[in-house]
Amino acid sequence: MTASSSASARRTPLAVWIVLAIVAAAAGALAAHFAMSPKAASDTAVESFFQTKLPDPSGAELDLATLRGKTLVVNFWAPWCGPCVEEMPELTALHGEYAARNVEFVGIGIDSAANIQEFLKKVPVKYPLAVAGFSGTELAKQFGNAQGGLPYTVVITPDGAVKYRKMGRVHADELRKELPGA
Repeated sequence: MTASSSASARRTPLAVWIVLAIVAAAAGALAAHFAMSPKAASDTAVESFFQTKLPDPSGAELDLATLRGKTLVVNFWAPWCGPCVEEMPELTALHGEYAARNVEFVGIGIDSAANIQEFLKKVPVKYPLAVAGFSGTELAKQFGNAQGGLPYTVVITPDGAVKYRKMGRVHADELRKELPGA
């Protein structure tokens, strides 16, 4: 064996290992992309949502699994949040407008039951409300609300896909575009 063929023979296994390492790294990156994709995160958030049971303002249990199979408008809010309070009458009106279309609204209150009960004396809300306290921000974060700001609205399709997310005050016309037609 000559010196050049001997060096070439040593480089070949090294080249094979380098190629294998590159392929393994690319496969790992691709797997991580799909495992951590927004869809995978949304699927986890939706499933976590449906496994949650929270009290309503009167203390009765609200089992969110009963909402499965409907188009859902999930609104994270608080009585001390100005934009939340501003959007509540529109959400109540939309709830009435879409009730016959298999659309349900649910408000996840980020406050105490007592504060939410006081709020409801001033602002009537016709859709179900749940009291999540400050732990409700964790549920909102699962839906992509990394900042934990309010209000935060999510629309979930009957098959469990997250169709729409919005940080900040939502308007009726925006939601109508995301909800099923007549």
